[in-house]
Amino acid sequence: MKIVVIGGTGLIGSKLVKKLGEHGHEAVAASPNTGVNTLTGEGLAEVLKGAQVVIDVSNSPSFEREAVMKFFQTSTGNLLAAEAAAGVGHHVAVSIVGTERMPENGYFAAKIAQEKLIEKSGIPFSLVHSTQFFEFARGIADESTVDGKVHIAPVLFQPIAGDDVAQAVGRTAVGTPLNGRIEIAGSTQYKMDEFFRKALAAWGDTREVLADPQARYFGSVLGERSLVPGEDAQLGTITYKDWLDQSTAK
Repeated sequence: MKIVVIGGTGLIGSKLVKKLGEHGHEAVAASPNTGVNTLTGEGLAEVLKGAQVVIDVSNSPSFEREAVMKFFQTSTGNLLAAEAAAGVGHHVAVSIVGTERMPENGYFAAKIAQEKLIEKSGIPFSLVHSTQFFEFARGIADESTVDGKVHIAPVLFQPIAGDDVAQAVGRTAVGTPLNGRIEIAGSTQYKMDEFFRKALAAWGDTREVLADPQARYFGSVLGERSLVPGEDAQLGTITYKDWLDQSTAK
């Protein structure tokens, strides 16, 4: 199949293009670097010619509330219109576990708006809701640091490796459209403060991790299950230790 990956040069997109290519598909990376801009529509008609599936793993360059909403609404609207014109038969988008639990979060609100556009488009679709990626753990720790201490809410946390995300998204893309969602998560559920305590120790980072029930997660206060999936989630196979060992070896 010809599968166009919007955001195909990014973290998950590049992994998807590689994995799909290894399985014999014509996987095309589409991003501003390759001449495809979903915000302006540039290059969309050309890249979608003959495509059966589109996977959208693009992300907003700004997380400011109005900017991120404008990005996902404009980008997704342009993409869906171009897919309809090209006769694309399956639209796959990656979203976040727990979006509907934190609609006050500007980024999550934008992802909800994106999903509504997809659901109303008339194009068969699949939504893959993922938990946080291992790859962003250091950024979360830095974002949560106040006066040299890492403030983390003691809630449930089930992060996943980018390779496991790409595996699940690729599998979904070549299957029958769900016209609904699946959830994916890592193999192990932690208390979030405990995960970061162990992670910082593994990094050789001496910052103290404080269990802080009021700690913000990208601006939001978390409930016990805000960030974890339901019982039917598909679980990855890569542990954080294995991922970290592999990352350090590169």
